Amino acid sequence: MNAIEARDVFRVYSTPEGDAAALQGLTLAVQEREVLVVLGPSGSGKSTLLRLLAGLDRPSAGTVSVFGHDVARLRGRSLANYRSVVLCYVEQHYSRSLDPDLTVRELVGVQLALGGADRTARSARADELLERVGLGDKRAARPGELSGGEQQRVAVCAALAHRPRLLLADEPTGELDGASAAVVYELIGELAREQGCTTVIVSHDIESTGVADRIVRVRDGRVSEESAREAGGEETLVVGRGGWVRLPEELLVRAGIGGRARAELGREGIVVSAAGVPPDEAVPAAVPAPRQGVADGRLVAEVRHVRKSYGRGAQQRVVLEGLEASFAAGTLVAVTGPSGSGKTTLLHVLAGLVEPDEGDVLVLGRPVEALDREARAALRRESVAVIGQDPGLTPFLNARENVELGLAIRGIAPDEAQEAALEALARVGLTERAEQRAGRLSAGERQRVAIARALAAGAALLLADEPTARLDEANALAVGALFSKIARESGAAVVVATHDPLVVEQADATLALGGYSPQVSSSSVSAPGRRVSKAESAASSSGE
Repeated sequence: MNAIEARDVFRVYSTPEGDAAALQGLTLAVQEREVLVVLGPSGSGKSTLLRLLAGLDRPSAGTVSVFGHDVARLRGRSLANYRSVVLCYVEQHYSRSLDPDLTVRELVGVQLALGGADRTARSARADELLERVGLGDKRAARPGELSGGEQQRVAVCAALAHRPRLLLADEPTGELDGASAAVVYELIGELAREQGCTTVIVSHDIESTGVADRIVRVRDGRVSEESAREAGGEETLVVGRGGWVRLPEELLVRAGIGGRARAELGREGIVVSAAGVPPDEAVPAAVPAPRQGVADGRLVAEVRHVRKSYGRGAQQRVVLEGLEASFAAGTLVAVTGPSGSGKTTLLHVLAGLVEPDEGDVLVLGRPVEALDREARAALRRESVAVIGQDPGLTPFLNARENVELGLAIRGIAPDEAQEAALEALARVGLTERAEQRAGRLSAGERQRVAIARALAAGAALLLADEPTARLDEANALAVGALFSKIARESGAAVVVATHDPLVVEQADATLALGGYSPQVSSSSVSAPGRRVSKAESAASSSGE
């Protein structure tokens, strides 16, 4: 029996820039008690689907049915009863759903209280769930006294306390580290199955699929791929009406296929290959093209015997010890290692934002530690560009204006800044999105705008800190390929702190930091052209 049936669903939103379609004919069925994970990049329509299922939004066309109810037709008391009794909703911003003045036990019992349950029943149910998730000893604590992972576990318990028939989870681990995220996914899967709750989890994190009975991928507002545990997990493409097939973006990126493709019938099936397209429309190939002479061995930056620690006395923590590394023009270096291994600190040291306790730091031959504050700022302005996890864009400015703003801060004239901004946006494949407000761009597009802003500055040293941490696989792969292309074509030294193997596989070299005793090889860092195997990437990412 199907708990959910969505048929030919469209959802169109009106924006100042024109109408935008979040869903474009999506059709999906979910069986009762099934745990379904919906994957897809930012802007693919995942969250819109959940809002329709929750009755928080209505389709522009098509039907959405949950347990036999046409959700779009629910009104007033019927809609309120549906939301409070039939379903529960878990979101990534767990802190918003947890009143800071209530204890953990009280928070878990809130929905039961609204349903009329007495204090004894509420406490018993809350204690049962909290014990189940390993938080029985925290029942009297308040949210501010818990870690992020513990707060999200409380949010899951609170959502399931009234025994709903449908659990909807929207990026439930979006603000958690990898270890905490794994615990939350496992928890959702176990509790949902124990209570016979139909579950729909939307995410861009591939780790979420470990708890799924079935996985579907949504791209451009439609279901494009599907796989089920019963079928051995083999992923199949969904063929829509009229022969519509959506190829995975990761494959397109790896094949270097951009705005045009050619399909031919071969001996074993249909063969899709890249067709000639203008350079600014092409997707960067995931396998870098041969070097064109920019990686000439010229050193852009060096660190010599660098030591950096935080705190004093017994609380002192050493993150870099005796580090030696060099970064050559035209190369992409991936700095890997577990949390706390010093990846971000190294970037800050190279940028002159943090002073080492010992050792030398040189950028373009200039000893950074010898410069005063004003001289360091001038060096960054002229020669260094920094990209963080958060792109840091001004949401009400368009993509071009955000890039121009970065150039204006560097003292570039308006006309020159506009020309440089448009050129940089073209190089990252955003020509058609140049006039779109940053607040309307997808996560991957916003990150590319941040890269364009750094690129337009013409920096010799480009530093990026976990630039793919919030991106799906396809966008992460595209960003990694883009960094490789920038290093190859511009001659800049690109240094990326990352744990993402999709970025590491694009790098010319890796610098593996391992906690208090960084395990580095300066020769591998300064030698252009070195490729890194996936096994090496995994080892360096785990600090091995």
